[in-house]
Amino acid sequence: MSDKKLDFDVDYTKLKIFEEYNCKDILYPLVLSSPHSGQTFPQEFLNTVSMNLDDLRSNEDSFVDELILPASNKGIPLISMNISRAFVDVNRDKIEIDPNMYYNYPNNTDIQNGIRCRVGLGVIHRINAKRENIYDGLLNYFEVQNRILNVYDVYHKRLQQLIDKALKKFGFCFLLDCHSMPSKICSVMQESKPIDFCLGTLFEQSCPSQISDFMKNSLEKHDYKVVSNCPYSGAFITFNYCQPRKNIYTMQIEMNRQIYMDENVHKKNKLFQSTSLNLSQSIEALAKFLLDLKK
Repeated sequence: MSDKKLDFDVDYTKLKIFEEYNCKDILYPLVLSSPHSGQTFPQEFLNTVSMNLDDLRSNEDSFVDELILPASNKGIPLISMNISRAFVDVNRDKIEIDPNMYYNYPNNTDIQNGIRCRVGLGVIHRINAKRENIYDGLLNYFEVQNRILNVYDVYHKRLQQLIDKALKKFGFCFLLDCHSMPSKICSVMQESKPIDFCLGTLFEQSCPSQISDFMKNSLEKHDYKVVSNCPYSGAFITFNYCQPRKNIYTMQIEMNRQIYMDENVHKKNKLFQSTSLNLSQSIEALAKFLLDLKK
């Protein structure tokens, strides 16, 4: 990365930050979140970076929101991010910032320079999935704070509102955070059949095992290989919104991209519809199970 200063300002009035579905009359104590399925980039950002669009999109969870929409249409609220995670990643803590990415990083500013920052995947990604640098210079720290204010905070504010709405109606809320994972990881992790789904519960800390076991069994009825907490145990959303003392529980679900898309060209494959049907049926079954738990 060079010492060149990359200065640009985004007109956020032109951007629709998220989509939401079936959030008016919720029928179950379940909220669906798809934080990484966004495909939109601000034009000012695209004018600044030299990386092509396909390479920028390599980090995103393409079509996850579409996969779970049939389940949402049964009366389950869904919030889906429109903005690509390569611009700002809402599944990170907002203080997961790498100071080395900025030419004017303020002194004495709190940071959480953890492993994700060190590898380039903090709240602002330094690299794409191919480990290529997104930027050929240093960013303006205050421009990035505007990204957080106008994109990150907007998404999380609405997600919290949906959780609170379910909690108020049912006295209980379960958040299912929906993602996809590269097929290469799914094959490396297993000696036999590749992983189809991974359920992340922060190693059984984010929800009762009876809920994760129900989802696992439901997916396995469709002949999927389902594992727990490896390779993914849950990230910021799973951790941040989990509040067992307030009857708020969370789980992250990761699906093998190969079972519904061609990863190289970001297009759906012939299994997309059947995967969507099977996954949505399992989510709907989970919603009914959660409702019965509160009776």
